[in-house]
Amino acid sequence: MAFNNFSNDDYNNNAFPTIIDVPREGTASLLSKVLAITALGFLVTAVGVATAPPWATFVGLILVLGLIFAINYARRAANTGLALGLFYALTYFMGWEIGPLVQRYIHTFGTGLVFNAAATTGLGMAVMGSVAYLFNINYRKISGIAFAALIGLMIVGFISIFFKFLSPNTYSWLTLGVFTLLTVGDFARIRAGGDGQPAVSLALSIYLDAINIFLAVLQLMSGRRRD
Repeated sequence: MAFNNFSNDDYNNNAFPTIIDVPREGTASLLSKVLAITALGFLVTAVGVATAPPWATFVGLILVLGLIFAINYARRAANTGLALGLFYALTYFMGWEIGPLVQRYIHTFGTGLVFNAAATTGLGMAVMGSVAYLFNINYRKISGIAFAALIGLMIVGFISIFFKFLSPNTYSWLTLGVFTLLTVGDFARIRAGGDGQPAVSLALSIYLDAINIFLAVLQLMSGRRRD
């Protein structure tokens, strides 16, 4: 799974400013809201994983994609309450999407592997958030680069399905690199004031970054166990 919550406005502007900066104390409240929404979303996802039936992956994928569009629509309609409710519905069905896979990892390697992957993801997200808040990062430029890399990754992954030229671990490393860039860009967007987006939309971006990083880390850790 390699997708994120993108806004076309982020990539259609070629005149990027050199520095986009807002005093950190001016965005502390926004960051706390985003982190609170995201943290609760992960708890809901854990419930979704625990309750996911074996056939849930495809159903979860379709519902997640539909809910991403619905959240963006609610945001444009300035209906923050609806967007928040849709976000938590998305996090539950994301649990359905990844649940059968996570359950297979638990069955094969034990719960320790999943907890270690989750802890590593959380630590990595904290480091990337700190980097974004310590330095003045042009989030538009880094997000544009990361978006282009994500499109390339998706194309390469699709081709590799037929020609098998990428190992799962190699693809996971590439995914990790792309979503690291996206995460830094998304935290830098919050650092710069959120670009006019509500907390729930920013939380959705951070949440999807973390889910993709978690799955990549899970694959890499399981690959090490197999070796």
